Amino acid sequence: MYHCNFSEKDKKIIRHARIYDPNPAIRKRMGILWYKVLGYPHYEIARLSEVCNTTVTATLRRYQEGGIEKIRQRNPYRPQSELQEYRAILVTHFSDHPPASLNQAATEIERLTGIKRSPSSVRTFLVAIGMYRRKVGMVPGKADPDKQEEFINKKLQPVLDEAREGKRQVYFVDAAHFVLAPFLGFLWSFTRLFVRAPAGRNRFNILGALNAITHEIVTVRNDTYINALSICELLHELAARNIGVAITLILDNARYQKCCIVSELARTLNIDLLYLPPYSPNLNIIERLWKFVKKQVLYSKYYADFPAFKNAISKCLDEAQATQKSKLDSLFSLKFQRFKISQMAPA
Repeated sequence: MYHCNFSEKDKKIIRHARIYDPNPAIRKRMGILWYKVLGYPHYEIARLSEVCNTTVTATLRRYQEGGIEKIRQRNPYRPQSELQEYRAILVTHFSDHPPASLNQAATEIERLTGIKRSPSSVRTFLVAIGMYRRKVGMVPGKADPDKQEEFINKKLQPVLDEAREGKRQVYFVDAAHFVLAPFLGFLWSFTRLFVRAPAGRNRFNILGALNAITHEIVTVRNDTYINALSICELLHELAARNIGVAITLILDNARYQKCCIVSELARTLNIDLLYLPPYSPNLNIIERLWKFVKKQVLYSKYYADFPAFKNAISKCLDEAQATQKSKLDSLFSLKFQRFKISQMAPA
């Protein structure tokens, strides 16, 4: 047991520093001393300070040896991992061959350096060199990041700038095909739950146009299929609104969207069609709308028949702007997912 004689001056310093000192480690030490000033036993000081008994003893010993000045000293000793000597080699290796697990990383480190470390030590080292466990994303195999970047800078951003100034209206266009089937999601539950699979394979098709600025949603819906006539119906719907400014539609390269009948009608209605680079769903923000619908009304939900299934989707789309405006404004921000060749995982 350490018996410390605290002067009145030290008590005032400890009482103030345990709360207001800018260094968290020093605040922790001062808190231990303050509980000692109040007469708490060591096991209680450890519990209240959320430290072990050894830390309490070391802090009191530090105070006895050097007083408040030594308590305020930062620990000068910082042990250096042996792996730091191989940092450059490991950074290069893991950049080209990212490990799937800490055990795999430990095996690779031992193979390259001859140094064996536990998974927890390996994790500390990986974090220290800037690595974190991240979920792998997916991009189409034929996507070209350079063409996407060129499209954003030279074609997409100019029309979006005009839209922000009110000189143009820009709509992102895409079709979604919702099949009456279970959409399996995640739930907090005490046991694993199961969603009934309805009979039949009915499909509810939605061709949507999402205003890039106002986030207004214009749709064409049917139970059959989306084709060039569906695109023409959407073009007529947009033209009938008498917007009064130029209109640009951002579309993918589906064949029915690039046919002559669509191009001619768009030219007649003074609507510009701007096609995305091939394999670029990451540049079409209406894709986020379909994910939103699935999350809101489809994941882990059971619909006994096709009409109930359709009504749920339609109601979600019709009421989205009225009930979920703030969420949609955040979801449809004009920030596009970009990627570089260097981010592609090795084959």
